[in-house]
Amino acid sequence: MIEYVCEKPSDLTAIEDMLDKAFGPGRFAKTAYRLREGVAPLGNLSFVAWEDGVLRGSLRFWPIEIGDDNVPALLLGPLAVDPEHRGRGIAIRMMQIALARAADDGHRIVVLVGDEPYYARLGFSAAMGRGLRMPGPVDQARLLALELVPGALRDVAGLIHQPLRAPECSAAE
Repeated sequence: MIEYVCEKPSDLTAIEDMLDKAFGPGRFAKTAYRLREGVAPLGNLSFVAWEDGVLRGSLRFWPIEIGDDNVPALLLGPLAVDPEHRGRGIAIRMMQIALARAADDGHRIVVLVGDEPYYARLGFSAAMGRGLRMPGPVDQARLLALELVPGALRDVAGLIHQPLRAPECSAAE
C-alpha cells in the first residue's frame, strides 16, 4: 500500500536521488529551476509517496507571482515517480491530494511546465496559461495553468517571477 504524506527534512536525500534518476543532472538548467532558486518549497503542499519504506514519488509546490501586479500563484514541480513504478497512478494521486489541499488553503492559481495531455486530466491547460510568460526559454504549449477558483486567471498576465521579498531592515544608526 502506498502512503502519501507531507515531505519531511529526512526525506531530502531520497528525493534528490529519485529526481536525479528520473530527470538526470541536467534538470537544474531548466527555466522552472530559476524560479525555485533561493526559495523554499511549501512544506504543507510538498508530498512524498512511500511504499514498504521505499520512496516511490515526490511532488513540490513553490510560491510564485505573476506580472507587475504580483498576483500570487503556485508553481507545481518537480513531480517525479521512480521510473520503475510509473503508470501506477502515483503521480496523479499525489497531485489530487496536493491540489485539494492548495484549494483548501486558499490558493487560486497553479502553473507548471509539462505535457498537456497528461496534466489535462486534472484540469491544466495551455489555454489557461496563454497570457503568462516564464523568465527564460519555454515552449509556450507546455506552459500550463489551472484555476483552483473559477475566474482566478481573468485579467492575469505577464512574467512569472519569484515572490517579492521585503527589504532587510537594520537598526537605525
